[in-house]
Amino acid sequence: MTLTQTLVCRYVRRAGGVFVADEVQVGLGRVGKHFWAFQLQGEDFTPDIVTMGKPIGNGHPLSCVATTQEIAEAFTATGVEYFNTFGGNPVSCAIGLAVLDVIEKEDLGGNATKVGSYLLGLLNELKNKHPIIGDVRGVGLFIGVDLVKDPEERTPATEEADYVVKRLKEEYICMSTDGPGSNVLKLKPPMCFNMEDAKFVAEKIDLILTDMKGNLKATDAVSG
Repeated sequence: MTLTQTLVCRYVRRAGGVFVADEVQVGLGRVGKHFWAFQLQGEDFTPDIVTMGKPIGNGHPLSCVATTQEIAEAFTATGVEYFNTFGGNPVSCAIGLAVLDVIEKEDLGGNATKVGSYLLGLLNELKNKHPIIGDVRGVGLFIGVDLVKDPEERTPATEEADYVVKRLKEEYICMSTDGPGSNVLKLKPPMCFNMEDAKFVAEKIDLILTDMKGNLKATDAVSG
């Protein structure tokens, strides 16, 4: 954990606050080298509350919250009753346990590291080829491709990112945009994503960006 993060956490707790780690999208091995993304802050860092969601059910509607006994008892002491009709039902619990078993037995965290590194490499090659890619960042199978109109000004290429996502859907690749400018292509594939899948996605992004570049040149020629 960095000094800045340590100080922030210390000040939050000193003020009576709690540190919540949202692992809904990045937990359960997606970052590869760690089971939890908050471990990227340091092995000695322990959040007060951890939230988990969709991935733990692998399609089944399931979520989970883990916290310390102290916080749980403080909640109970308020007298507020928490009630959930389907909370803790045996079917959902069995599904969640099965998902955890598969993650461990199939080493999906190791797969995230291996395939994620390969995909990052392919995307960085595209960055050198296409100026519209301002940055490629991520860890494991959680990657962002920042599209910008100008490499210097880094103006968000919002319309272009939206176009890429729509074109990818025509290739049966589901992706979304993220970030304040909705210009970051967010790659968060299934944990069973393999090398061939990574190559296929990179090739399609390359093709679409090449088409966009060609269309722009054609438009400029007509305008000139």
